Amino acid sequence: MIGGLGAEAAVGIFTHLIFIALAWWALQALNFDKLLRAGRVLQARILYIMLSIVIGSAVSNFFLDYLLLSRQLQHIF
Repeated sequence: MIGGLGAEAAVGIFTHLIFIALAWWALQALNFDKLLRAGRVLQARILYIMLSIVIGSAVSNFFLDYLLLSRQLQHIF
């Protein structure tokens, strides 16, 4: 049981990092220059990081919940 929890924790951390990186990569396609004030580069970078974390974590939680629920389907029968 303990080994299973460690593996689940590792999968959770890995998927969070992967989806945050994918969100960062996807946000690079958007042009936020017109929405941001000139000379606010540090704030813009922090905004990109925070948006990446929020979007990546939400998608990762969906993925992990889907994985957990699909594993529990075997208990129906």
